[in-house]
Amino acid sequence: MTILAQCPCSGGDAGAGPLVLFGLVACAVWLVYGIARKDGVSCLSKVWKIAIVVGLVAVLAGVVVSQQRGSSPAAGETAPSGGAVETRRTVAGLPRLLDLGSVSCIPCKRMAPILEELKREYAGRFDVEFIDVGLRENQDLARRYGIRLIPTQIFFDAEGNELWRHEGFLGKDEILARWRELGVTFKAR
Repeated sequence: MTILAQCPCSGGDAGAGPLVLFGLVACAVWLVYGIARKDGVSCLSKVWKIAIVVGLVAVLAGVVVSQQRGSSPAAGETAPSGGAVETRRTVAGLPRLLDLGSVSCIPCKRMAPILEELKREYAGRFDVEFIDVGLRENQDLARRYGIRLIPTQIFFDAEGNELWRHEGFLGKDEILARWRELGVTFKAR
C-alpha cells in the first residue's frame, strides 16, 4: 500500500483514522436502523440521534485533523521542516535538490530530463537526487520527508537544512530562480 493519497481510515493518518472509522460505522448503523424501521429517520430514539451526531462530529474531526497535519502555507509549497533528514547519499558541503516522485507519474517523467540536465550542468556546485517513492523500499523516506503529493522538490543548504519545498512540476528556470532567491548562486559548466 502506498502512503500517497491514502484514505485516513486506512491507517495513513494515525490520529484521524479511528475517528473517521467510528463516524462511518455510526452513519452505517443509522442507515440500517432507518431502513429496518421503514419509516426512516423520524422514528429514531434520542439515543440513536445522539449517536449519529457524535459519529458525524467524529468524521468531521478526523477530516480536520488529517487536513491540519498536511496543510501548507501556500499552494504548491510547504514550510521547511527546520532540520536535516538524511537520505541514502549526500554530497558533503554542497547544496542539494531532492526530488521525490515516481517513474510512473507524468509530471515526474517531465521533470526527469530537467533533473539530468541540472546534474550534468551543475555537477560539483549542487547535488541533484531523485527518489522513487513509488517503490516499496522508499516508503519510509517518503514518510520521513512528509510527502503528500508527487513530485515534491526539497531544497537543502550545504549543511543539510531544508530551505524550501514545492509540490508539483517545477521547471529548470524556476529551480535556478529559486536557488537565487534562497541566496545560492551557481554558474553552469
